[in-house]
Amino acid sequence: MLGRFHEISVPTQDIRASIEFYEALGFSQAQTGDTWSHPYGVVGDGRLVLGLHQASRPACITYVRPRVAELATELTARGIELSVCHIDPEVFNEIAFQDPSGQLVSVLEARTYSPLTRDAREPSACGDFAELSLPAADFSAAQGLWEALGFVATGLSTAPYPRLALTSDHLDLAFHPPRVSLEPLLVFTDERMSERIARLRERGHASGGSLPPGLSPRENALLRAPEGTLLLLTGDPQT
Repeated sequence: MLGRFHEISVPTQDIRASIEFYEALGFSQAQTGDTWSHPYGVVGDGRLVLGLHQASRPACITYVRPRVAELATELTARGIELSVCHIDPEVFNEIAFQDPSGQLVSVLEARTYSPLTRDAREPSACGDFAELSLPAADFSAAQGLWEALGFVATGLSTAPYPRLALTSDHLDLAFHPPRVSLEPLLVFTDERMSERIARLRERGHASGGSLPPGLSPRENALLRAPEGTLLLLTGDPQT
């Protein structure tokens, strides 16, 4: 329903520092267009795309699809309140709403960067991107909305921490209890993650904070990007 996954949009106060951080981890930079008037950069690893906005825009999951006005009507009919509704023919069409966990979701009428020419089989130094994990107090409410939007819940799991996983064609989501992390987590996996973590530490990548409860620092690591984004690197199975 939402269209095609476009990017995880995050605000940054220093776009150069953010881009340099991700490039040091092996991410590639995409060619951006002139849609936004503020400084804007895009980095990706073949699976994950991050849109870095040096502006006061809130963080959101961003999709692209034609006929945004039709989607706005359908979402409203389903009882979803739009927090942004720019659907005039004279403006760049964009709508946005919040899910039950408070996560903002945005839908644009067109792409804002050129596709990355990168093979998804060439992961960054972080490993394979697995999912965006979001804090949620009510798993049932989150599941109900995202399944209505076309995601499929794959069930509750305790590894690598308590979570409800949902899958889609382009982006997988998970919801974790706030006690695991009060912030969203970009989750990367690798069976040999301890080796990746050792190499990252040798290159000067410091810990970004306390790991979720129960995760060993030998097989898991938390990195914090300059703009505040948390990257969880885990060797635990996502099952």
